[in-house]
Amino acid sequence: MFAVLKNITYRHLFLAQVIALVGTGLITIALAFLAYDLAKGQAAQVLGIALAIKMLAYIGVAPIASAFAERLPRKKVLVSLDIIRALITLCLPFVTQIWQIYILIFILQSASAAFTPTFQAMIPDVLPAEKEYTNALSLSRLAYDLENIISPMLAGFLLSYMSYHNLFLGTVIGFIGSALFVVSAKLPTAKVAEFQGVYSRIKKGAKIYFNTPRLKALLLLNLAIASASAVVIVNTVVLVQSTFRLTEHATTWALGLFGLGSMLSAFILPRVLDQFNDRSVMLSGAVILVVGLFCGYLIPSYYWLLALWFILGIGYSVSQTPTGRLIRKSASSENRTSLFAAQFAFSHACWLVTYPLVGWLSTHFGTLFTFIPMAMIALGAMVFAYFIWPEQDDLVLFHTHDDLPVGHEHLVQHYHNGRHEHEFMIDDYHHKWPK
Repeated sequence: MFAVLKNITYRHLFLAQVIALVGTGLITIALAFLAYDLAKGQAAQVLGIALAIKMLAYIGVAPIASAFAERLPRKKVLVSLDIIRALITLCLPFVTQIWQIYILIFILQSASAAFTPTFQAMIPDVLPAEKEYTNALSLSRLAYDLENIISPMLAGFLLSYMSYHNLFLGTVIGFIGSALFVVSAKLPTAKVAEFQGVYSRIKKGAKIYFNTPRLKALLLLNLAIASASAVVIVNTVVLVQSTFRLTEHATTWALGLFGLGSMLSAFILPRVLDQFNDRSVMLSGAVILVVGLFCGYLIPSYYWLLALWFILGIGYSVSQTPTGRLIRKSASSENRTSLFAAQFAFSHACWLVTYPLVGWLSTHFGTLFTFIPMAMIALGAMVFAYFIWPEQDDLVLFHTHDDLPVGHEHLVQHYHNGRHEHEFMIDDYHHKWPK
């Protein structure tokens, strides 16, 4: 897996991602403590709303930003967005009102919404070989897990010597470090499709997404993933500090166990994906999430919570890590940024629903009760995904083109063994999936 780090460009991008995500992990933890400090009994609801605003920024900004970002120099775009995120984070320690959290989070996450799809879409151009790209996805999953394991550990250490307000400074350092590594990377130039306007750009990504069976199933799996992760992110601080009457350090340990489970599964996933297809792996991860959520209603103590969070971390990683492989298989290079932006927006639309829902359920019906409705949502999403995603998901498909004249360049180019077949993707020549 680590062999891909020999690629200097990818190594610099990976380090930029790691540093920024550790900082992001610190801000998530600090935000949870800030919400608990300002709202006490309403902390879960406040944090749920803040995270929903984050998702709203992602959904509204990501497709529009990616439409413009891919027309601009990648390096300047990424560095500028890192600087914006650092400046906004500097304001958070001075927040005294809940509404101030909401405004700053929207601005901060709008910058992240522009950064992430642009960053993700570069990786297939840096590592075009499928095996290398698969390893890069697992490393990327590990980087995201650093937000859940290294950040809580670092936060626990820092909280022994300082107020949680100072954790925001760690986030600023992370964003600045990310910008420096992006500056040092030699980024590839992508093949850019003709600019057709923001609305057309968004429409193209959505069209590919909703006309590709594996991606429609992915959207449902995103909902299952969001149902489980929202319970972890929103309710951990309430479960640990209100239900079990423990300290901030216990909260960071719980979040760390979730990240540890996710990280360990990401280590072995490249070998698993060599033996099993994406469908089997991702659906298996969803099963782990569903079973874990149902078990959550019965947790009797903090130590059982730690074990459950570890298991949910495994399911989270197994069901989510192969996502980039599906996007890569489903779009050509010129459409990939659009499709990554669509996945980014649609997956975060799921969190937009689950974050405030978990906060509302926890506040009005009790934290433990929240596990049951979220488990039911995850179960329904998983079952529908199973039936929508065909077991035989071949890349090369036989199909016809009644809309093209005989002798058309596309027909001639992909004529093999007496019929027209090639690696099928929704694009200008292919508007519907063949039956």
